[in-house]
Amino acid sequence: MGSIDTPTITENGSTQSHAAAAPADDNQRPLASSNGAPESEATKKRRSGILPLEVGTRVMCRWRDGKYHPVKVIERRKLQSTEPSDYEYYVHYTEFNRRLDEWVKLEQLDLDSVETVVDEKVEDKVASLKMTRHQKRKIDETHVEGHEELDAASLREHEEFTKVKNIATIELGRYEIETWYFSPFPPEYNDSLKLYFCEFCLNFMKRKEQLQRHMRKCDLKHPPGDEIYRSGTLSMFEVDGKKNKVYGQNLCYLAKLFLDHKTLYYDVDLFLFYVLCECDDRGCHMVGYFSKEKHSEESYNLACILTLPPYQRKGYGKFLIAFSYELSKKEGKVGTPERPLSDLGLLSYRGYWTRVLLDILKKHKGNISIKELSDMTAIKAEDILTTLQSLELIQYRKGQHVICADPKVLDRHLKAAGRGGLEVDVSKLIWTPYKEQS
Repeated sequence: MGSIDTPTITENGSTQSHAAAAPADDNQRPLASSNGAPESEATKKRRSGILPLEVGTRVMCRWRDGKYHPVKVIERRKLQSTEPSDYEYYVHYTEFNRRLDEWVKLEQLDLDSVETVVDEKVEDKVASLKMTRHQKRKIDETHVEGHEELDAASLREHEEFTKVKNIATIELGRYEIETWYFSPFPPEYNDSLKLYFCEFCLNFMKRKEQLQRHMRKCDLKHPPGDEIYRSGTLSMFEVDGKKNKVYGQNLCYLAKLFLDHKTLYYDVDLFLFYVLCECDDRGCHMVGYFSKEKHSEESYNLACILTLPPYQRKGYGKFLIAFSYELSKKEGKVGTPERPLSDLGLLSYRGYWTRVLLDILKKHKGNISIKELSDMTAIKAEDILTTLQSLELIQYRKGQHVICADPKVLDRHLKAAGRGGLEVDVSKLIWTPYKEQS
């Protein structure tokens, strides 16, 4: 699947988008019906023959970068008119992640590029015959990305249920944020394209006036939990899902708007939520969080992780991952994130594991075992092994794994892994593991 920069969310609510790379040729297409010239009878006949477009139709669509990209029609809805052209279409940009799916108007579609709707199974079979094995593997990985725990029937049901984004934007604190995915809010919010969240208690409302009334009454200025870390303007709060059930559920509703792969857990009693905040004189403003099970038989030290879009690309995701491992060290356990990981989550973890492990290998000049690496970092041995194998830094000799740590190769991989982001100052962490609390 292709990638594209996500929209940049600004404080005044406007959204700027970074243009996607696209070929210059054959991309500046005339609009469907706005080229200024009167339509011929043949064109009108063809338009009336294909409109309204069927669900499943593939067509070229003008995106916010002004260029045309291939899309698939996921859903359609009738506007207040009797004309066959008066439909809006919910489309998936086939080159890009589902988070960019959106409703578009007919004039954004190039009707000359409409492809006949064919049976999906036949189409997939024909396409697969033309693919190399490498291409097919890449497509398969993309199609199930983040849904490895679902069988084919469950995956189809999930995609059908969540195919259309129900909430378009939210207001949280001083930011208006475009959402990425469907989130199963209660039925009474089905007709709301925008929701207003209290940034402290995370209650959500349909109207701005409701939020303003709520803010005059809400006495919270930080998440409803224990502050376990403070360094400069950063604070981390531990919120017990059993003690703060409504907050935990609201946090899950909010997070699901930006996470495609996770099941929404209504039973938040079993989880602890670690909410990272930027603090100022107005209060502590959530920038992201991770959750973990209170008791995990699989050694999971993280269930869900999210940095809110306005705070992405600032090192907070890396900080949250590092923080989860510092908690594991305090517990005296090795940890690993719950599977499946999101696309962004997997990238972040691979970067974190690479930086931490290679830094140690450089200091020890490779004279260290995987068991010792695991004890030092709290990273599970399997994650260490797969990371080093992906970097081709490990060989299997005489029945055992041998780490190959050429300094120049390590430096090259460290450079590719990028910066480590914000560091966790362990001296500022004041925390007692959950089992000891109870």
